[in-house]
Amino acid sequence: MSCLMINDLDAGVGRFGNTQHTVNNQIVIGTLMNLSDNPTRVSVGQDWRTEDITNRIPIIVTGNDFSTIYAPLIRDGRMDKFYWQPTQEDIFNIVNRMYEKDGIPKEEVAKIVNSFPNQALDFYGALRSRTYDKAISKWVEENGGMEKVGPKLVRRKRNEELPVFTPPEQTLEALMEAGHSLIREQELIMKTKLSKEYMKNSDD
Repeated sequence: MSCLMINDLDAGVGRFGNTQHTVNNQIVIGTLMNLSDNPTRVSVGQDWRTEDITNRIPIIVTGNDFSTIYAPLIRDGRMDKFYWQPTQEDIFNIVNRMYEKDGIPKEEVAKIVNSFPNQALDFYGALRSRTYDKAISKWVEENGGMEKVGPKLVRRKRNEELPVFTPPEQTLEALMEAGHSLIREQELIMKTKLSKEYMKNSDD
């Protein structure tokens, strides 16, 4: 069985303060409204399917704040809503699977999760990415910088060997250092309050 999956619907069609809606947003909302009301009728451009009947498929959308979405679309009867807030055990199990291939022991995964509480799951994936960022930057410098690495990757000559990148070994110390770096960035964003200035009319 197939399904239609739309991630972070509120980020695309949500209403924030005086943010204006585009034609594309209105088309998405209108299409979803139509599918909710007439799930067996699907239009193709300006025309309807001649047989007028198609099998229903589930439409699953995810989001963080559905209060920003056009209210009639999320009313009872059009949309069944399931709220999920991961427990500490859920977070541990997900992060543990995330670091499984890196060979990080469960005890160290638990220390990482406990050291950075109240963080979104993306945060723990960003820790791993941050360690790769540092390793890639070091690798580029060791191979002559972007001035030399770039042309080698884009315009490689025949039989010319490319520089080999060795993925970094993930350690508790490196992941903790990356975590504290991300926390400092979060605090800096909160101090500058740029998001608050941008969203100043969101409560109007």
